[in-house]
Amino acid sequence: MFVIIGTVIVLGSVLGGFMLEGGPILVLMQFVEFLIIGGAALGALIISAPASLLKKIIGKMIATLKGSAVSKQTYLDLLKFMFDIFQLSRKEGLIAIETHIENPDKSALFTKYPQIINNRHLLQFMCDTFRLVIVGGVSPHDMEMLMDGDIETHHHEGTKPGMILQKIGDSMPGLGIVAAVLGIVITMQAIDGPPAEIGHKVAVALVGTFLGIFLSYGFIQPLATNIDMANEEETKVFEAIKSGMISFAKGANPIVSLEFARRTIPDEYRPTFLEMEKHVKGKK
Repeated sequence: MFVIIGTVIVLGSVLGGFMLEGGPILVLMQFVEFLIIGGAALGALIISAPASLLKKIIGKMIATLKGSAVSKQTYLDLLKFMFDIFQLSRKEGLIAIETHIENPDKSALFTKYPQIINNRHLLQFMCDTFRLVIVGGVSPHDMEMLMDGDIETHHHEGTKPGMILQKIGDSMPGLGIVAAVLGIVITMQAIDGPPAEIGHKVAVALVGTFLGIFLSYGFIQPLATNIDMANEEETKVFEAIKSGMISFAKGANPIVSLEFARRTIPDEYRPTFLEMEKHVKGKK
């Protein structure tokens, strides 16, 4: 939602200011310039990224329109899920959770939490770690190192869409200059024509420069930053899970384990201890 609002503000401020100064808005509608700059940027994107990464970029761009997937409720539900599975393990033994992690799609415990079951990376991260706890023989310290490596790999993969978009955004002013130079070449061919015609061709060329800079700094680079921020937020979710699971593996009781997880939650999303306790225990 905020991405859409920001887009409206950018367009309204720039185009509205241009119109208030008496600029004819139709002169900016140079579709050939859009074709040159947009086509070159799309081609550069395809050259830069393999097909799998292109799919991620498209998915991340669509996700930005929906707003942040992480909220305070996300963390509360995550804490509740960990509390349920820790309690089950404590009451019935580790073997009781084996059927849940082997078939999470059919698990009554997992299916109560759509945000977990629908996030493939998060689901695999938790299930793979619980498998190690069940198998045994891995110290909490070694398990923490393994989880850190998993988180680092996932975070690094998550930086690629934003990085590629950032590079494309950096190239847009240059592509705008390319379009402008092509426009000037066309203008030079008509240099002996009437002044009005020459003026029109120069204006079209300058629109190319404008579009390259405007699309870069007004849309593509902010979008890349948004994707990077979303990746950072998702990494914090993994960090919270790691803290809770390592604490439980060391023998802490469920509530204490959740407190370790709660302390790693960013301030803007972190519930108080009482909020967490009431939520996980189902108290009103």
